[in-house]
Amino acid sequence: MPNSVSRRSFLQQSAVTTGALAAAGELSAADQKPSRRPNVLFIMTDQQRFDCVAANGNGIIKTPYLDALAAQSANFSRAFVQAPVCVPARASFFTGRYAHAHRNRVNYTPIDRRTVLLPARLREAGFQTALIGKLHLFYYHPPSAENAQKTGFDIVELHDGTHRTDRWSDYATWRNKHDPRRDVYYRDLAKDVPDLAANLKPGTNPFRSAIDEQFTDTTWTGERTRAALRQMAKAEQPFFLYSSFWKPHSPFEVPVPFDSLYNDVEFELPRPKSLEDIERLPLPLQKLILRGNNPPYDMDRAKLNWIYRSYYASITHIDREVGRILQTLEETGQAENTIVVFASDHGDQLLEHGLMGKNVFFEASVRVPLMLRLPGSIQPGQFDELVETIDVLPTLMELCGLPIPEDCHGRSLSPLIAGGAGDYTPRDAVHSENIIPEVITGGSMDFEFVPGQGIKGIRHPDAKMIRTDRWKYNYYPEGFAELYDLKNDPHEQHNLANDPARATTVAELKGRILDWLITSTETDQIAKKWMV
Repeated sequence: MPNSVSRRSFLQQSAVTTGALAAAGELSAADQKPSRRPNVLFIMTDQQRFDCVAANGNGIIKTPYLDALAAQSANFSRAFVQAPVCVPARASFFTGRYAHAHRNRVNYTPIDRRTVLLPARLREAGFQTALIGKLHLFYYHPPSAENAQKTGFDIVELHDGTHRTDRWSDYATWRNKHDPRRDVYYRDLAKDVPDLAANLKPGTNPFRSAIDEQFTDTTWTGERTRAALRQMAKAEQPFFLYSSFWKPHSPFEVPVPFDSLYNDVEFELPRPKSLEDIERLPLPLQKLILRGNNPPYDMDRAKLNWIYRSYYASITHIDREVGRILQTLEETGQAENTIVVFASDHGDQLLEHGLMGKNVFFEASVRVPLMLRLPGSIQPGQFDELVETIDVLPTLMELCGLPIPEDCHGRSLSPLIAGGAGDYTPRDAVHSENIIPEVITGGSMDFEFVPGQGIKGIRHPDAKMIRTDRWKYNYYPEGFAELYDLKNDPHEQHNLANDPARATTVAELKGRILDWLITSTETDQIAKKWMV
């Protein structure tokens, strides 16, 4: 709950002020031109955990600009993504729909061309739209700036992932033109580049980037966002600017001087997992952990400590760029009339539960930072309600004075944070889902990709999550399940799904998943009896 001003008094004061202005004739349509709709600046990171912002309770990480933004924003402490993997999660942000409804469930799979995304809706309403950085959401494969424009963007400067995507990356084209060391790629993705760690002095970050800071994708995304801001601020029409950073997604390369920021920190690392620990997990998670030649569950602790240092450093690098972007917003005179959204598409396990990356329903993967700022309209403070990231689209539509799409599953947060029309009914549960790779790969990750189906030869069971204030229940096909008592086991260490004393709770939550699927139109999976 906000501390300085109560929600009720803030919203009442806003209503009184608006009424007084209207009574004085200052809001009369006869005397005034219609006010311009607010701009939208949507800043997204890739794979950033909720707890990796200092304002969210992390006493180690350095994020002064995100902390300042959090203090000025409605800062949600319990925001959950609708899929813990990049493309489905981003599709849910941009459609306001669950993954089983928009049907974009696998990375690098094109979204249905009939799907209308947020930038297209805003462009139709008269907004100028721009994308800088990672979209990871296309109607066609492979991605390109031209294809990104078809999703609703007028201006596109694209960097949609790693250097494996150079052939369609505006960032890579820029680097090849400007960086004298353009042949140096990220070490673990490069060919014919020696392992630099062997030549580093003891105590030096082994993940130090071979790329100078000024030529990194993080700095490039920040600079190009600021350039787009300056350009769009000159126009009469409102703008929607999507600034999407690739980091802190792996690889954990970080440039000088950020590479040494956390050198003196010894992190409290997740305890190592044994094979006996892993055997207690549902079979799909066991296979996810054990895939590859070198499963990470018992990773060397010194290496893991450097991974944490580099992950944190990447976020601090992004934080600096966020500060510069918000400063440019001020300098262009647009800060007071711009909705600022900050979020991430999902989190990162960082070896919690023996896993690196995402794909699972543990809090580290599905809980993300979410902040919304609009001076004078959105009440600053911490909001502890359960929210889903599909709520962002209807919230933006309402704040911009636009109708919420009828097929939207999300709920507008405007009544909660900005006195929007109607009452806000808090959610009593949030949902997520994922197609989890269910195979031990034997070390080979070189599988054929089949558009629309994912990786050839890998079976993808469709898992579902429901999370209430107290309980988290995860359902996997063929009878696997997890149940965690978040009140007494917040770190999700004790799976109670097979505890006879919790059979009633399991049945209730499984039934609620069925209700959710029915009301959100997933008739195909119910017909296949995956959930019954």
